Amino acid sequence: MMHTTVGWHVEMEFQEDDDRTRAVAMVRLPDGSEVRAHGQASRQRTDSNQPRVGEEIAGARALNDLAMQMLAKAHGEIDAASGRTSHPIHV
Repeated sequence: MMHTTVGWHVEMEFQEDDDRTRAVAMVRLPDGSEVRAHGQASRQRTDSNQPRVGEEIAGARALNDLAMQMLAKAHGEIDAASGRTSHPIHV
């Protein structure tokens, strides 16, 4: 039987203007540390105004940045615990 001992909640915030959407993703880890990441989407003047699409693209890019930061953090913790240099973790 599997037991869940921890959960993470990712918070997303968006800031939009006429042709750009910015996203910030933040996760607060059980040790109290926070990891923040950013993403952006730009709308060409010829594109229709679809704010939800801009949020999806900027949000996905922020989450991708968050994932890469979390992998780098885990990689650093593996190195610190083992006292040696490990191979990079790739997605």
